Amino acid sequence: MNGRSGLIVMAKVQILPPEIVNKIAAGEVIERPASVVKELIENAIDAHTTSIELNLKQSGKTLIHIKDTGVGIDPDDMEKIFLRHATSKIYHLNDLYRINSLGFRGEALYSIAAISDITLRSKPSHQDVGWEIHLRGGEKQEFKPISMPAGTEVIVKELFFNTPARRKFLKSNVTELHHIFNTCVPYILQHYQCRFLITHNNREIINLPPHQDVLDRVVHTLQINREDLLYREYQLLEENLSFSLILGDINIQRPRRDMQFIFINNRPVQNKLLSFYLNQVYQTFIPSDAHPFFCIFLSLPSSDVDVNVHPTKREVKLKKEQRIATILSKVCEETLLSYGKARRVSTNLYLSQDSSSSTQQKNQYLSNSQEKKLVSQYVLSDHKSYSTYRSYEGKSINRGNEDSSSVVPLSPQSSETPQQLSLRKKLKEAHYIGSFLKKYLLFETTSSLLIVDQHAAQERITYETILSQVSEGGLQVQYLVNPILIPISVQEKIIWEAMQKKLEELGFSTTQWNEETIALHSSPSLIKNPAAALRNLLSGDESLLRADNETLIRRACRSSLMAGYEVVKEQAEFIRDQLLSCKIPFSCPHGRPTVVEIDQHTLDKEFFRR
Repeated sequence: MNGRSGLIVMAKVQILPPEIVNKIAAGEVIERPASVVKELIENAIDAHTTSIELNLKQSGKTLIHIKDTGVGIDPDDMEKIFLRHATSKIYHLNDLYRINSLGFRGEALYSIAAISDITLRSKPSHQDVGWEIHLRGGEKQEFKPISMPAGTEVIVKELFFNTPARRKFLKSNVTELHHIFNTCVPYILQHYQCRFLITHNNREIINLPPHQDVLDRVVHTLQINREDLLYREYQLLEENLSFSLILGDINIQRPRRDMQFIFINNRPVQNKLLSFYLNQVYQTFIPSDAHPFFCIFLSLPSSDVDVNVHPTKREVKLKKEQRIATILSKVCEETLLSYGKARRVSTNLYLSQDSSSSTQQKNQYLSNSQEKKLVSQYVLSDHKSYSTYRSYEGKSINRGNEDSSSVVPLSPQSSETPQQLSLRKKLKEAHYIGSFLKKYLLFETTSSLLIVDQHAAQERITYETILSQVSEGGLQVQYLVNPILIPISVQEKIIWEAMQKKLEELGFSTTQWNEETIALHSSPSLIKNPAAALRNLLSGDESLLRADNETLIRRACRSSLMAGYEVVKEQAEFIRDQLLSCKIPFSCPHGRPTVVEIDQHTLDKEFFRR
């Protein structure tokens, strides 16, 4: 800026030096270690490999070493492949619209080399010797002949060594490892005739031989029973469309969409429209917050698919996307119904009364859910839709435009008003007379009717209990008489092993039962379904690891008695007594009232008695 004139002067335009351009370009393709793994696996598959070995250290941050048995690279091409846009897949512009390989842009090795220390070794089967080239930060260090078997090896070390800001923003080893496995699984499923061996910190974690069909690969990779998988092939000749479906039974449910796979012409892709349509079919039969398992294998003319719309090729465009989505959803629904798998989800809720009966009830509930394949359905209220209602203080409280996540409960040191003290005394002495709509508990005093929202009351009770336990050093733990056996997939097993210390701190005591199962021996006592909570943790849900106010409120809500549960007198009185023992008994953690009083004067007025 010119201080005398007050004018803003544009900075001079300059051409960025190559080293900066290279790092910017690399950042578009390589976001994290999982990005490197993806590109190298795709290269191996394009080379027609029958075996892939992947060795990781520190979740790929310090080492990613991949071997394949593919056709190899001629020594004349070894240096070329590290140049930007050097590719053997495209020769003419029209080739962009007829792509049948996973890689085609010639950006992967160039981008990886720019931000790492990389060594490439390769030997075609018709060559007598192999060759090795070593680059660091994109600069060639060495190129020499070596002795090696036919195939290719790529060794990537010190990822982001020259871009410390990028390295700083990598997540924990557990999280990065989780991303790597989520990246690998689609390729493992699709290429079931290929052997996959994956090791992490010198420990074997996946060793899958070639399988006869994709169903076998799904069963052994994701630990899903074959009888819970529905398979169907479909062909529409006039549309040049064919596909096969592997649909999970409606009892296979996940907290997120991490077990939904779409493949188009053998390429794992993301497509929001296809995913939306398929999930909509399942939402008729499963809880709205649950996600099903499915694998969709689409085969289309390559000219009908545009894979060049995303830097990492994650998303594709289809010419007849809406038509394909409609056909897929219809076939999916017909398949579920024809196999007799589509049925309404049962609901099983309970009220914990004390620690001993709570443990017994929870064990019984879990065993029932395993035997009968019932799924607990928890329907949470929309806290933004509350109308104006009258609180116990007689003041109008409008929650209509209030964001529940921003509502902070009163400080425990806040003194109760005279109205609240009066209400406390009345509720303590009131007699329980019944419930209304299986939602509200009705208590009678000598001069008024007290209405308790059973869910809001339980939220307050649970929230203060959790808050107290966290402040004292941790959640109370319940020990199970009989351990709960939980089947886990290969990737969940790796996450479980990496998280064992943190799980113990949370109150989850687990041991390995066999190669495909872990045993749960204890869990936080306030968690209704500990098996489901543990599965959520292993699938990447880290909410239980946090102790912020919003998380505690959400946990209290999900652990509380829901509307629709019929409460007997003893349970209603128990809730009343627990609520009165709370520091802030007359509002739930979201700020809604737990108790509303209708006095005799108000009723008489409504009936024109006064």
